[in-house]
Amino acid sequence: MDNRPIGVFDSGLGGLTAVRELKKVLPQEDIVYFGDTGRVPYGGRSPKIILEYAKQDIAFLLSKNVKCIMAACGTVSSILPQELAQSLPVPFLGVVESTAKAAATATKNGHIGVIGTAATIRSQSYAQQLRKQLENCVISARACPMFVPLVENGYLGKGNPITTAIAKEYLQEMARQDIDTLILGCTHYPLIADIIGDVVGTKVTLIDPGRETAHRLREILQQKGLLGQNTGNTEYFVSDSVDSFRTISNRFLGEYAGGSVHQIDIDQFQLSFPCPQ
Repeated sequence: MDNRPIGVFDSGLGGLTAVRELKKVLPQEDIVYFGDTGRVPYGGRSPKIILEYAKQDIAFLLSKNVKCIMAACGTVSSILPQELAQSLPVPFLGVVESTAKAAATATKNGHIGVIGTAATIRSQSYAQQLRKQLENCVISARACPMFVPLVENGYLGKGNPITTAIAKEYLQEMARQDIDTLILGCTHYPLIADIIGDVVGTKVTLIDPGRETAHRLREILQQKGLLGQNTGNTEYFVSDSVDSFRTISNRFLGEYAGGSVHQIDIDQFQLSFPCPQ
């Protein structure tokens, strides 16, 4: 048994979808969440900058004595070198591998769509993982850079005219390509899953990275003897104003909302042990 908290980070609010799923499958675990709301989005930045941000995010969570870290961010999960992840003093889990495995299991015709930030799509991380699972699968990928700022600014809800128009611009061509499974390759995207589903059609299975990774993290904690027995408390930390976070996070978390929110200076945190550059 290990009663230290689980650490979760994302570029902004999207990782709350992973927190929500963690609270469903691990209700007795405490969680520390960091949302880098002052520097969101990560997806349009260079790999070097994304890596530097990720290192700072990880350093902050390590300072909170977490027992494991989930990168609830498709961009970081796609960019962070495996060697760095393996060098960390606690287990580290990104969203790509678990999500790709779920998509490979769900598809019936082998044609899988992938949407994500520009950095995620450029990295081809999902395509690489999918081909490990299904060698002959067909992959249609599309960067959807406007989705993150739309979610962060609250343009949610089925039928929202602005988000719906952008979703049609991004996804109508993909919907005509006979995909039967679509990876929502950014943890922000499940928050507009109803809009995305309307565009691609009801026959397409949507794969939620937060849900799949939360289940995988539970398996890892069980295997390593790291499950805890706590009160299920969650602390939230952000790099920008806490006011907007409080307002929007309650909407994202629903019945799982609640917990203290603090603003921090993320620039003061750096990884303090040797790791690959």
